[in-house]
Formats: sequence, C-alpha cells, structure tokens
Amino acid sequence: MESPPPPKLQARRQSETSSRNSAFGALSFKNPKVAVALALLASDAVLVSLIIAYVPYTKIDWDAYMSQVSGFLGGERDYGNLKGDTGPLVYPAGFLYVYSFLQYVTGGEVYPAQILFGILYIINLGIVLFIYVKTDVLPWWALSLLCLSKRVHSIFMLRLFNDCIAMTLLHAAMAALLCHQWHLGLVIFSGAVSIKMNVLLFAPPLLLIMLKAMDIFGVVSALACAAVVQILLGLPFLLSHPVGYISRAFNLGRIFIHFWSVNFKFVAEPIFVSKGFALTLLVAHLMLLTAFAHYRWCKHEGGLLRFLQSVLGSLKLRFAFISSPPLSNPLDGSSCFRILRKEYIVSTMFAGNFIGILCARSLHYQFYSWYFYSLPYLLWRTPFPTVLRIMLFVGIELCWNIYPSNFYSSLMLLGQHMLILWGIWKAPSEYPYEDDKSSRRDKDD
Repeated sequence: MESPPPPKLQARRQSETSSRNSAFGALSFKNPKVAVALALLASDAVLVSLIIAYVPYTKIDWDAYMSQVSGFLGGERDYGNLKGDTGPLVYPAGFLYVYSFLQYVTGGEVYPAQILFGILYIINLGIVLFIYVKTDVLPWWALSLLCLSKRVHSIFMLRLFNDCIAMTLLHAAMAALLCHQWHLGLVIFSGAVSIKMNVLLFAPPLLLIMLKAMDIFGVVSALACAAVVQILLGLPFLLSHPVGYISRAFNLGRIFIHFWSVNFKFVAEPIFVSKGFALTLLVAHLMLLTAFAHYRWCKHEGGLLRFLQSVLGSLKLRFAFISSPPLSNPLDGSSCFRILRKEYIVSTMFAGNFIGILCARSLHYQFYSWYFYSLPYLLWRTPFPTVLRIMLFVGIELCWNIYPSNFYSSLMLLGQHMLILWGIWKAPSEYPYEDDKSSRRDKDD
C-alpha cells in the first residue's frame, strides 16, 4: 500500500492546486474584466481586418527574410552565406523554421502573410489580456490601452517583423509561468529566444523567480529543457558550421545604425557607435538589475545576497540528506520554496525587461513591441496619479510615431523611461509569496 505524501509536500500540492483554481476562477465570465477583454479582442479583430484591407503595406524586411529562408531551404547551412537585401542572417535557427513555414503557406506573398500576422496579433493580444486579467492590476477601462498603439498595429500587420513572433511566444511563456508550469514555460521561452535574441532581456528576472519557485534541481532541469530546445533547433548548423552559427546567431555586440535608432538619437554618432558608450550602458544595466534584485525583488528575503545564501543552504541540506539519509526527510519531500504570487512574477519579469530597454544602445521602431504590452502594467505599479500614467503612456506612443526620430523625441523618450523606472523603484515592494495573501505590499518603501 502506497504511503501518503509528507505533510509539507501535501500542503504544497494543495497550495498549487488552489492557486491554479483561483487563477482560472479569475477568468470566469462572472468577472467583468473577462467580458471587457473579449469585447476588446472582437473590436481589435475588426480593426486588424480594416488595416490589412485598406492600409498600404510597407516593404522593409519581408523580402530579406524570404531570401534568407530560400537559401536555407536550398540546402545552405553556413550562416555566413545566408543573406538578404538587408544583410546577413543574424537570428537563431528558430527564425528560419518559422519563416520557412510562412513561405510554404503564403508562397512568399505579402497579403496572405499579413492575414497570418493579423491572426498572430489577436492571439498575442489574447495572451496578454489573459495575463492582465489573472493579475488584476489594471482597472477594467485601462485594458483598452493595450489596443491603442498605432505603431504596434503597424509592426504586426504592415511590417511582418519576427519581433512579433518572438514576443507572442514570450507572453505565452509568461502565461505558463502564471499557471506554475515552469518547465513548459522555459521551453516556450527558449523557443522565443530562437526567434530573436531580445527575449534574453527577460532572463535575469526569470532566473531569480525560478530560484524562488523551485529548488535548485528543478531550476537546473528547467534550464536543461531550454538548452535542449536550442541545441535541437540549431543542430543542422552546429554539425556543419558551429562557429559561424554561434558567432552570427548569438552576436551580442552588433552595432546598429544611428539613423534608425529611436532612443539616444541626441547622442553624437561617433559616441553612439563607440565601445565606451556600449560598455557604459552595459554597466548601468547590470547595476540597475542588481539594485532592483537586492532592494526590491529580494527585499522580503533580506536582500539578494541573503537570498542566494538561503538557496545555497537549501542545496547543502539536500546533499546532506542524500549522502546520509536519516529516518525521515528533514525537507519532508519539499523545499523551503513557496508558491509565487502572479503579480510578483509579472512585475519582476516586466520590470527586468524594462531596465534592459532603458539601457539599450539602439531601439529600432519594431523594438517597441518588446515592451509596449508591459507599459500599462508598469505604470499602474507606480505611485503616480492616473492622469500622469495616461500622459506617460501617450507620450511614449508619440515618441515611437515620430519618424525619423530626432534629438528632442529621443531625449523625451529617455526621460519618460527614467521617470517610469523611478516610479517603479518608489512603489511599495510586493510580497512575493501566496502563503500570506494579506501582505499584498509593504507599507514601507
């Protein structure tokens, strides 16, 4: 006869089940936000149809994508020889598989591809609304902000950028994490990285919340699943031209053209392209991530160092139990890690990515899709009045619709980004765990 699970493990399983039930309960049709979300999806689907039907397509990267895919389908496995009108291929292998499928389905024609990207837009919006409804951070009327970006509609339906696919997968990965499906979430996350490398901006906060949600063995196994995805997707290139594939598909040192940048346009071009400027932004990025991790995301554990010490202590205790098992497991089949609150997961992920956006040397117009869908969430996490939140949302959208960007628009964009980050920093810190739902936020800063 099978013995019952240890009490702590049983309580953990009950907590996970309760969390999932409450999560899906939040999506009940009795919830007015669900009705609002469905209405937004329906109305935006109509708008998408009108855009595809009546707004002229802008030729930018689609032909280059098709040229790169044609070389791959023709048997070329050297990344150095996969080129298009805009230059050599610089995306990981997942990009080639997705756009090979699109070429097969559409015959390389733009109009059917626009229809597919219109469907993708609605799917992505549905996933994002799923995240917002489950976290219940915004008032119902503010959900409409997610449908009001002229630039994002253009990125999806009139540009057909691979950023759209990468961010849809990223949002799907976050949805899986909110349902506590960590291994599935990491597999989808890895798939997103295989489309475009910008998704790695989410990696530092993702690793942190994984360390909080799972023991070290769970973290390692989830990361291994993500690694397997990358290896399998890149296998044809790794077997034939591994150096060329890794150096081009995962090149973190690319220098973007100053003219196309939406941010830091106020910086003189010689400085913009210099290694010193890139290094300064990298140091700022790492310092901001460390500060947020220590003072914000790990505040309830006593800071980042103390949290990492607790993780290491748990690992040592686990190894001690394995090497000399006592009569009963001191961890009771579980670990010291608890169920994370959905709001904490989303806040940490979105804020970590936003820090990367703030410190990015160059943001091209399609890069707006990297963080647009997080803006309402982050704005409502600040202590700002609603009027200021709306003004910042509109101001950022305005900056992204000025073409070409100029000294003043780029300076205005940076200023608004810095103001939002300051607001996130000043907001009361969030309690990470679901075992104390009365502690939604600390009263202190």
